[in-house]
Amino acid sequence: PSHLRSTTTGDAPSLRFILFSFIQVLSGCAIIVRGQPRGGPPPERQINLSNMRAGAIARRAAQGQPDTKDTPDEPWAFQAREFLRKKLIGKEVCFTVEIRTSLGREYGMVYLGKDTTGENIAESLVNEGLATVRREGIRGNNPDQARLCELEDQAKSSKKGMWSEGGGTHTIRDLKYTIENPRNFVDSLHQKPINAIIEHVRDGSVVRALLLPDYYLVTVMLSGVKCPTFKREADGTETPEPFAAEAKFFTESRLLQRDVQIILESCHNQVILGTILHPNGNITELLLKEGFARCVDWSMAVYTQGAEKLRAAERSAKERKVRIWKDYVAPTANLDQKDRQFVAKVMQVVNADALVVKLNSGEYKTIHLSSIRAPRNEGEKNKDKDKRFRPLYDIPYMFEAREFLRKKLIGKKVSATVDYIRAATGPGESTPAFAERTCATVTIGGINIAEALVSKGLATVIRYRQDDDQRSSHYDELLAAEARAIKNGKGLHSKKEVPIHRVADISGETQKAKQFLPFLQRAGRSEAVVEYVFSGSRLKLYMPKETCLITFLLAGIECPRSSRNLPGGVQVAEPFSDEAMLFTKELVLQREVEVEVESMDKAGNFIGWLHIEGVNLSVALVENALSKVHFTAERSPYYKALVSVEEACRQRKEKIWANYEEKPVEEVVHVSEEKERVTNYRPVYVTEIADTLHFYAQDVETGAQLESLMEAMRAEIATHPPVEGSYSARRGDYCLAKFADGEWYRARVEKVESQAKVHVFYIDYGNREVVSTSRLAVMPPAFSTRTLPAQATEYTFAFIQVPQDEDARADVVDCVVRDIQNSQCLLNVEYAGATCPHVTIQFGDTKDDVGLGLVKEGLVMVDVRKEKHLQKIVEYLNSQESAKSARLNIWRYGDFRADDADEFGYRR
Repeated sequence: PSHLRSTTTGDAPSLRFILFSFIQVLSGCAIIVRGQPRGGPPPERQINLSNMRAGAIARRAAQGQPDTKDTPDEPWAFQAREFLRKKLIGKEVCFTVEIRTSLGREYGMVYLGKDTTGENIAESLVNEGLATVRREGIRGNNPDQARLCELEDQAKSSKKGMWSEGGGTHTIRDLKYTIENPRNFVDSLHQKPINAIIEHVRDGSVVRALLLPDYYLVTVMLSGVKCPTFKREADGTETPEPFAAEAKFFTESRLLQRDVQIILESCHNQVILGTILHPNGNITELLLKEGFARCVDWSMAVYTQGAEKLRAAERSAKERKVRIWKDYVAPTANLDQKDRQFVAKVMQVVNADALVVKLNSGEYKTIHLSSIRAPRNEGEKNKDKDKRFRPLYDIPYMFEAREFLRKKLIGKKVSATVDYIRAATGPGESTPAFAERTCATVTIGGINIAEALVSKGLATVIRYRQDDDQRSSHYDELLAAEARAIKNGKGLHSKKEVPIHRVADISGETQKAKQFLPFLQRAGRSEAVVEYVFSGSRLKLYMPKETCLITFLLAGIECPRSSRNLPGGVQVAEPFSDEAMLFTKELVLQREVEVEVESMDKAGNFIGWLHIEGVNLSVALVENALSKVHFTAERSPYYKALVSVEEACRQRKEKIWANYEEKPVEEVVHVSEEKERVTNYRPVYVTEIADTLHFYAQDVETGAQLESLMEAMRAEIATHPPVEGSYSARRGDYCLAKFADGEWYRARVEKVESQAKVHVFYIDYGNREVVSTSRLAVMPPAFSTRTLPAQATEYTFAFIQVPQDEDARADVVDCVVRDIQNSQCLLNVEYAGATCPHVTIQFGDTKDDVGLGLVKEGLVMVDVRKEKHLQKIVEYLNSQESAKSARLNIWRYGDFRADDADEFGYRR
C-alpha cells in the first residue's frame, strides 16, 4: 500500500494481511505473503524478520556461468526454514513493517493470527535455537529487541538447535540437483508414492519438488495435462499465455511448500512425468475441472489414476465454458439429440472402418468409426503392374478386419454416439478428396467396436494435433488398446509374415469360369459370402472354399433391370428395379449364404439358386412382387413355389403387377390353341463357330454398311497411322486390332494379362485372339459401335443337346465348320436362351436343316421342349429314332444306356 513509509523506527503503521491457503517461506528469516485474490492473482510481498538472522539455504550455481558453484546449506538453515514452513503455510498472519530500505526491502515482525496478539514468529525461531539475534544497534527502549536477546540466552543455556554440541554439520542436506539416469530412477520406484515438498511452481502444470528423504530436487511435469505457459521472448521478458498467471496461482495456492506425495510415472526426454497427490485432492483433476489445463495425449498414456477421470474433468470444463474453454464449441453442438445418439441396424461394412446402417426411420446412413484407421498399404499400391489392385485382399489385414466386423455386426442392432463430423476436403497434391464424414463410437452389447478392432491389431489409432478436439469420446481407451496390441504383437504389430489372400476373380473370365463350372455343379450347395449387389438378381459372391470371386445370376426369375451404360447410350431403369436391388441388399449383402450353381452364360456368369437361412432369394423376390417367374424355371424343383407366390401377387396387384389385367379364360384358351411356331428365316453369313457349338453370324442386309465402314476406317488409319505401343488396354474397352492378315478390325478387350498378352474379341466377326498392345490402337469415334453396332451376333442350335465329352463335341464342331462356316445361310429364331437365342439354320442352297442333319447322323441328341407350339421337335425325334435304328455314332451300342450318356456328356 502506498501509505507505508520508510522508517528506521518502530512506529510504522501495522498492516493486517489475510492469507488464503498460501504463504512461501524463503528461509528461516524471510517469507512471501499474498493478499486475498480479487479478479486474479494478488501481488506478492516479501517480509524479512527484523533483528535476527537464520542460516542461508543451499543455492544452485547459475546456469551458463561456469565461474559460479553450488552453495550448500548453512548449519540449521533447512531446519529453520522447515520450522517456519510447517508453522505458517496456509495460515493467516499479520505483520508490522519497521524498516524499508532504499532498495525496497521490508523488515518487520510477523504474527500468527489476525492481530499482534498472536504468536511472534521471530521469537519462536530464536527460542528454538534456529536463529541468532542481531545485537548491534539494540535500543534499550525497544522491548521486542530485548525480548529476542532474552530468548536467545535461554536457548543457549538449554543448548537448543544451533547452540547444541557438534556444530550442526549433520543438519546440512546432501542436495542432489541432477539424476544420472532418470529413467532407471523412475522405474526403480515402481510407481509407488514418494513423499515430497513442492519448492517452486514454474507454471500450472510444472513444479520443482524436493523428494524425501534423499533430497533429490527434480522438475516434475504433471502427467496427462498441460497448462498455459509463460513464453520467453528474445530480450528475456516473459509473456504469459491467456490464463497462465491464473493457472500458476491456482497451483501455488494449493501446493507450494506443501507436504505432498508424488507418483513418478515416466521419464520422457529427461522430463519426469508424475501425479501430485494432496490430502485435499488431485491437482491434475482440479486444474482440468476449473478450465486451467487441457488433456495431453502423449503423456495421458502413463497416467496411473484413471485417464477417464481426466477426460471427464475436461469435458465438464468445456460444457461450462470456463477459462481456456470460454470460446469452446462442441463438435456436435449443431446436432439434435436424435442425430447425436441413435440405434441402427448394420447393413454393410465398408473398408473395415466404416458402416452403412439403417435408421429406425428407414434412412440409410454411413458412419465412420471415430479416431481409428483401417489397415493401409505401406508399400507400392500394386507391385505387379499387370494385376488389378484390390484393397480388400491385397492390403495386409484388411480382409481380417472386414471379416471381424462383418461377422460381429452384419444384420444386428448397434448403438452409435456421434463424436464429430469431419468436413469435406478437396484433393491435394498427394491426398485424395474426402466427402463429409460422420464419425461415431459404435457399441454392441456394451463393447466398443473400434476398441475391439484396435485391440486385435486390425486397426490403428489416429494421432491428432493437441488442439484438435474432433476425436473419439473414448480416445484413451483406444490408445490403451493399441498399446496392448503392440505389446502382444497382434495383427498389424506382429513380426510374423503378413497373411496373403490369393483370391481369383473369375467374374467375366469365360475360360476360367468354364473350368470352375463342373466343380460348382457337382458340389451341390456351396457356401458363399455376398460381396456386392449389382441389381435385384445379379450379385458378386466370394467362395471361401474355392477362394474365388464369381458373378452370380439368380435362376428362374426375370427381375426388373437397373439403368446402365450401353454403347448406344444409357439404358433407362425399369420400374421397381431400385426396390428389387434394395430388397436383395437388405436380405443378403455381406451375409453368409448357400448357392446351387446350375449353368453359366456366355459372359462367364454363373446361374443358379441362392439360399439364406432357409429362404430362396428367387422365391422371395417373386413373393414380394419384385420379379416375375421365367419360363426356364419349369425344370427346377422350385417351380411350384415360384408359380404359387407369383399368382398370389398377381391377385393382389402389387408393385410390378399393379397394372396387371387378367384375361378371360375363353380368350386364353383360344389364343393357346391358335399359337403356332413362327418361321421368319433371314439370310445371314456365318463367320465363326466356337468349341461349344455356339456360332456368330452377320446379317446380310447390313453387310454393305460394314464393308463401307471398314474401307473408311482403313483409309483413315493409312493416313494417320497409330503410334505403336501407345495404346493402354483395359478390360471392356473398344479398340482397333490388327489381325494376322495385317488389316485392322474393330475389337473389344476381354482380358489383360500383360502388355504382350491382351485377349481381344473381334466384334464384327466373332473370333478371338491374343495380341500385344503394339497391335492395338484407339478406336476413332467415327467408327464406334454408335455409328454401326457390332455385326457378329451369337447364336446356338435349337432342339439339340451339345455333348460335353471333348472328343464327341469336337466331331460335331468339325462337321458344322465344314458345312456352314464362311457361308451364307438362312436363320430362324425359335426361342430365347439364357445366354443367346436358340435358332434353326438352313443351308442357303438346299434349305436343309443343319441341326436336323446332325441328329440324323447320330452326332447329337434331341433336347425335348415342353412348349406345344414347337412342333419342329417331332421331326427331330423321328430322325433320332432313325439314327438309333442305324446305330450311327452315339447310337452304335443300340439302346442308349445311362452310362453311354455319361460317356458323351449328355444329361440323363
